[in-house]
Amino acid sequence: MPEKYLNIKKIKSWAEDDRPREKLMLKGKSALSDAELLAIIMGSGNKEETAVDLAKRILNDVNNNWHELSRLSLAQLKSYKGIGEAKAISILTVLEIGNRKSLQFALEKPKVTNSTQVFELLRPYLADLNIEEFWVIFLNQANKVIAIEPVSTGGISFTLADPRLIFRNALEKFATAVIVAHNHPSGNPKPSSQDIKLTKKLVECGQILDIAVLDHLIVTQKEYYSFKDENQM
Repeated sequence: MPEKYLNIKKIKSWAEDDRPREKLMLKGKSALSDAELLAIIMGSGNKEETAVDLAKRILNDVNNNWHELSRLSLAQLKSYKGIGEAKAISILTVLEIGNRKSLQFALEKPKVTNSTQVFELLRPYLADLNIEEFWVIFLNQANKVIAIEPVSTGGISFTLADPRLIFRNALEKFATAVIVAHNHPSGNPKPSSQDIKLTKKLVECGQILDIAVLDHLIVTQKEYYSFKDENQM
């Protein structure tokens, strides 16, 4: 057996409270590191690395950020030795479950009072996308969320939003206000001239229908631009 393989200690040989699965059972899920959680999902590593070591390397390549990991494609995950199609699918499935969990509301609908809350609501939908999408938050008279829905999908740097579709949906939901948002995959939250024109048009349409457009957010992975906060509404 090659010498480089002799120094690899299998996880089964570790102390019981150091093995990821046993550690979870003994100390609880919060005691596990990100690498240990990912190792449990993968189940095994490769001839040169334990599952934990492989997990550490994968996470290191995405700056130890689960959002960045969720953006990897099936092919990119399979490029790691020891990650076949089944493991790659398992990783993406678990990450998608986590994403959907974060999107589900409690039974009490959240009330929106500032742009930071809006950003936290929309971030799971928009932050990790590689193309632009336009979304709308529909609100009742108490500024509580009725629904959050996509309106359109565009390209890498542009998407169109039809005011008629937005306000038709608002009327159907008996919404008295909306907050619109789209993402910038480039990471730059600065609005374009088209973003500014669209915002003005939406506000004008809302005034006619007595449906307030409270804000327009441009969302990136780490930050956002609020037209309201910047006095652009």
